[in-house]
Amino acid sequence: MNDNENKLLAVEELKVYFRSEDEVARAVDGVSFDVDREETVCLVGESGCGKTVTALSVMGLIPIPPGEIAGGRILFGDQNLLDLNDDQMQAIRGNQIGMVFQEPLTSLNPVFTIGDQIGEAIQIHQTAPQNEVVQRSQQLLKDVGIADPAQRLRDYPHQLSGGQRQRVMIAMALACDPELIIADEPTTALDVTVQAQILRLLETIQKERSMSVLYITHDLGVVSKVADRICVMYAGIIAEQGKKEAVLKTPKHPYTQALLASLPNREKRGKRLYSIPGTVPNPAYKPDGCPFHPRCRHAIQTCHEQYPQMCDYEDGHRARCPVLFDE
Repeated sequence: MNDNENKLLAVEELKVYFRSEDEVARAVDGVSFDVDREETVCLVGESGCGKTVTALSVMGLIPIPPGEIAGGRILFGDQNLLDLNDDQMQAIRGNQIGMVFQEPLTSLNPVFTIGDQIGEAIQIHQTAPQNEVVQRSQQLLKDVGIADPAQRLRDYPHQLSGGQRQRVMIAMALACDPELIIADEPTTALDVTVQAQILRLLETIQKERSMSVLYITHDLGVVSKVADRICVMYAGIIAEQGKKEAVLKTPKHPYTQALLASLPNREKRGKRLYSIPGTVPNPAYKPDGCPFHPRCRHAIQTCHEQYPQMCDYEDGHRARCPVLFDE
């Protein structure tokens, strides 16, 4: 963990469960990480690992029921967000913490113009006359690189390209100049060229506005470009975390190693890529011991029986694998 004074967000032993009549899905099961001021942290892992549920918990958007915050704390500055009521959380959501959602076409309302939706994001938190809201909305679109912003404010979401819609989502997240942006798979479904543009845009805006960014992604290519620190999630837990260089160059957890082994590169051209056997376990039916052991080529009997604790390496690099730690 980093010095308390520099922490903007600290998630401590967060547990988020979803209950039905006959089972409990432990989607997030004791997750801890933090985000420093002006830092970029990436939560990375396969679909179903709990990344988005973690992000929605920070935003106070978990539906209760069936969801339940079963334990832990989410500290934003000196406030525990889990102690706030709906009105108090609404004052923070969008104002101090902005979020760029995964699918802009479904996140934007198809029956309202872009101007209406950006303007609403401003007016929810700040009192301003309509002409000022329009001017600020145009400037936000200009800031995120959309040409002819006055015309785009009059357009509807279906009239924009996928890259333009994602830029609109970023503009909405920036509307009230938040301290933290949560970007949930912000480049999913975009072609490679547009992905690179969106990543550069977020990096530029972060530096200009001195913001922190929490990226949610399964794409290690994105991680290698944007992260300062990486948290690798698996089956609702943090399997490994540390500075980008340490995690990518000297991974300690078999899951991180497997993710990196499955990446294509020039040296693997013409060869069959490695794939991780099996799938992420159902959060309602996790295996005993280490949740990764059914898919792990390093697993020993201890892995089947004992839940692994975090092992400390140098300079904040930590991994939940005592088997490799003891070797």
